[in-house]
Amino acid sequence: MSQSPRTASIIDEQILSEDWYSLKKYTVDYRRADGTHQTYSREVYNKGDGVTIFLYNRPLQSIILTRQFRLPLMIQGESGLLIETAAGLLEGEDPITRIRAEVEEETGYRINHVTKIFDAWMSPGAVTEKLHFFTAEYSHQDKVNSGGGLITEGEDIEVIEMPFQQAFTMMTHGYIKDAKTIMLLQYAMINKLFDDKE
Repeated sequence: MSQSPRTASIIDEQILSEDWYSLKKYTVDYRRADGTHQTYSREVYNKGDGVTIFLYNRPLQSIILTRQFRLPLMIQGESGLLIETAAGLLEGEDPITRIRAEVEEETGYRINHVTKIFDAWMSPGAVTEKLHFFTAEYSHQDKVNSGGGLITEGEDIEVIEMPFQQAFTMMTHGYIKDAKTIMLLQYAMINKLFDDKE
């Protein structure tokens, strides 16, 4: 028995907030698989698409991470400091241009060659953001400044270089909790990024 196609149409849209990003309330008419219609409302946060990168040094078996304050963590009862991969919003640029700029702003490393690995919706139940994931090898010769982010954007970023295995162990023991960072650490392990390549 064939099923009716699922379709949806927006029948109302209200702006709830338009400050740092935009928050809107949508009312949707949704046609279910059985052909019946359902109307419901959802709040959707639009912060734009973003980029993130796994910076690694195969000879040193090391990676570059960052640590910065994230208010939602503090609201949830934690310290607010989060260890994560360098990341940022596209801000109207293409993903490759943006990730290279973010790496230099946040970590102080100027990376010429980056590799796109995949895209992922990070919280599709309520946030429009799609994140573009990259990898890149770095060396200490690529360091052009101290990093730390942009003061004008309220950034106060600590740059952390650590052994990959230490970071992976921290993840498995719950000390690294950032989703994009966990995804990239697992990607590196699955794809054996630190194995010697001829």
